[in-house]
Amino acid sequence: MSVEKIPVKKARPNDYTSEHHPVWCPGCGHFFILRALTKALAWLNLDKENIGLVSGIGCSSRLPAYLDVYGFHGVHGRALALASGLKLARPDLTVIAAGGDGDGYSIGGNHFIHACRRNMDITYIVMDNEVYGMTKGQPSPTSDPDWHSKLAPKGTGLARFNPMGIALASGASFIARGFSGDPNGLTKILTEAIEHKGFSLVEIKSPCVTFRPEQKDWHHAMRLMNVTLTANPMEAAQAIYGSDGFDTGIFFQADMPVYEAEAANEKPHSDSASMESIEKALLV
Repeated sequence: MSVEKIPVKKARPNDYTSEHHPVWCPGCGHFFILRALTKALAWLNLDKENIGLVSGIGCSSRLPAYLDVYGFHGVHGRALALASGLKLARPDLTVIAAGGDGDGYSIGGNHFIHACRRNMDITYIVMDNEVYGMTKGQPSPTSDPDWHSKLAPKGTGLARFNPMGIALASGASFIARGFSGDPNGLTKILTEAIEHKGFSLVEIKSPCVTFRPEQKDWHHAMRLMNVTLTANPMEAAQAIYGSDGFDTGIFFQADMPVYEAEAANEKPHSDSASMESIEKALLV
């Protein structure tokens, strides 16, 4: 007697959207990131009740309200701290953290470094528009030192923060850059990042059409999905530091020890060979 198989229902991107309409400025790159994320979740056919989305404060951190999954809108810069606690308490969940360049790399910079170091199974989506949009044009850690606005008439004079370089040096096992204007490429990157076992940084260039209208030209400057994936930290460091910020793709992906709930009672481990390679590469 044959048993009839029940077909598995395939999810659709709209299955993951909530009833709340995004309030981002018309033309904001974040709209396309939201769409790419729902397409990635649908491709992976993930159950909504098994997804936890955590954010901090800022335009990008509104994301949990626009998805029909479990969400937590935290405080400024603390998304990764909350996401880490959630993953330790519920290792069965797919945990995603979202934020912007100010939220993640300024007030949240210390959490960012140590989240990379722990290499927990979390996907961190950073919507980088090189400005604090919610505070009306304040320079962020990724702003050019000579970029000036009403809040910084002479610029900051400070070197740009290099999140991908910091992530590599700190121990993240998946590092990629995407572009909001390349929805197909971004969907592929997000899918790979969520599937990856370990800490995944997805740095996404997302134009702010209100306070950085010149970023509309990014469409002409981006070199899409032109990066060669490597598991070698030295090769990844050379690619990251050799890029002007307009190359997209997965720069680094490696199978590295993942910090899990059970690891709290185990002897700490380290990959001295990998860290040696990273240190040498950064001196090149």
